Amino acid sequence: MTAPRPTNLFADLPLDVPDEVVSVLHAAPGLRIERIVSNGQASPPGFNYDQPHAEWVAVLVGSADLRFADESTSRRLSAGDTVLIEPNRLHRVERTDSPTIWLAIHFGPTVEAADSG
Repeated sequence: MTAPRPTNLFADLPLDVPDEVVSVLHAAPGLRIERIVSNGQASPPGFNYDQPHAEWVAVLVGSADLRFADESTSRRLSAGDTVLIEPNRLHRVERTDSPTIWLAIHFGPTVEAADSG
């Protein structure tokens, strides 16, 4: 059996694109690991993510403002900060630096390789 090739989270960054870029690094039943590159994007006005599974995110580079619908203010996340988003907890990204690189781990029985949020 051949060992998998190493992945560099900072290589081949899509920096001059209008949309956030999500790259699935690994997917298995109940687990999806993503690198997300944001370049100043934010959630659309009035939109909240509502996902049936948990998500753990880490900001590797840059910063972002993450807002939970049940909190009065957004949370400023900087490089090195992590947060666990519980299933069905409404949240949105209010601001990102250009670039912001996230590591996102989605887990739970409802995770599929193709869904995002």
